[in-house]
Amino acid sequence: MRPSKRSYETEPCQANSYLADHVGLLLASLRHWTGRDLVDAGLPMIEQARRIFDAPFAVLSHNTAADPILNYGNRAGMALFELNWQELIQTPSRLTAEPMQRDERARLLDAVTRQGFIDDYRGVRVSNNGRRFLLERATVWNLLDANGAPYGQAATFSSWTYLGGETI
Repeated sequence: MRPSKRSYETEPCQANSYLADHVGLLLASLRHWTGRDLVDAGLPMIEQARRIFDAPFAVLSHNTAADPILNYGNRAGMALFELNWQELIQTPSRLTAEPMQRDERARLLDAVTRQGFIDDYRGVRVSNNGRRFLLERATVWNLLDANGAPYGQAATFSSWTYLGGETI
């Protein structure tokens, strides 16, 4: 099942089941490629989606457009990239990297497309307000819909360091 485009218009919340359909695809795809779960897979999907949205680690995804647009970010991801929900869902994911880092980012995403996922990724990213940070130990994976068709790509990471010296 593909999440409806309409479901992305508002930030994940109880009223839209925390975008459980989309989060379900994120989690099922991660499990497919890595065998891992980000939260307890035994919980109801709405609770898994709520826990992902409120998690202390970043989770973001983008769609399959020629210039992919971010279509999900949890609270930690939105805070790190200094984006609100409406800004997030209009942002080309390439803008999360500085211009000089975009070729390296494109190589990473091409490798993920070929291999299914990459673990232990490390790279410099930039927030909406220009704050630079180094993310480390990121997992980046291909998203598959319920029919196994490409649906986008996602990333999760819990380790980053602001390049001004502040560490999170």
